[in-house]
Amino acid sequence: MNNVMKAYIYNGAGGPEVISEEQREIPAAADGEVLIKVAAFGLNRADVQQRKGVYPPPPGASDIPGLEVAGTIQALGRGVSGWKVGDRVAALLAGGGYAQYVNVASELLFPVPEDLSLVQAAALPEVSSTVVSNLFIEGQLAAGHSVLIHGGAGGIGSMAIQLAKAVGAKVIVTASSQEKLDYCLSLGADAGINYKEQDVLAQIKELTDGRGVDLILDVVGAKYLELNVKALAVDGRMVVIGLQGGAKAELNMGLLLAKRIRIIGTTLRARPLAQKAQIVAETNERIWPMVKDRKLAVNVHKTFEFAQLQQAHEYFDSGVHTGKIIVEV
Repeated sequence: MNNVMKAYIYNGAGGPEVISEEQREIPAAADGEVLIKVAAFGLNRADVQQRKGVYPPPPGASDIPGLEVAGTIQALGRGVSGWKVGDRVAALLAGGGYAQYVNVASELLFPVPEDLSLVQAAALPEVSSTVVSNLFIEGQLAAGHSVLIHGGAGGIGSMAIQLAKAVGAKVIVTASSQEKLDYCLSLGADAGINYKEQDVLAQIKELTDGRGVDLILDVVGAKYLELNVKALAVDGRMVVIGLQGGAKAELNMGLLLAKRIRIIGTTLRARPLAQKAQIVAETNERIWPMVKDRKLAVNVHKTFEFAQLQQAHEYFDSGVHTGKIIVEV
């Protein structure tokens, strides 16, 4: 094959206009890695944050954005076992996904079942790994617990609803419109709160008989800190995975102590390989049986062609989507 591929980078920080096409050398599969011919990749909020200049790639990661892909294995590096050239896979990346080819450690691969398209598969690695690590590894969610998921209609929220219900949790979500709440309810959420029209804290108290929720999955950050602390039950946990509502806020430490609350901040992208491999292994264990048994709704809201990447970012920025936006390569 020709040793040159098409890739996209961010030529500065800003809006979708900073996305720039480049010709790059096709990477080689180093020891323990595979080379994937990319068929599709998912857009994530982390991609947008990187584009805006507030979420740089970790040291050693590619300057090409993109955190999840699906495609076929083109080459195996030394020491790779359990995979072969031609296998259909999805992969979790620290970067490099906005390209025709990408190399990745074999521990970060997901097998793609025959009846799942590569477009659908591209919607799974980042969001499912994020949800599994934060709901279960960090948040210790289990049957009988209650969980509040902010932004329930997005890619992470959509996955979190389904996985939380699969273990027998009570799921409450927030969203900005009745249409988005209806979508969340269709995925199995027990209750939805329109944060633009309703008093979120009052609704949570009513829905939990005044007890509060055991776990909060929060993408908002500072804007919701006070609300979240008040909404948690005694011994509750809050896992913060995003800062859409700012990074700095005052915290009532007295309430924190009185309720024995744990606030956990996590990111996935910059974790060491061993930690990511553990997360991917547990994600494979939890997600893939549901995929194979068609018990997991993989909602690809809209697809774009590779040459339409700028338009895909514009659409993402509009905030109208529910589920995932996928780019076909």
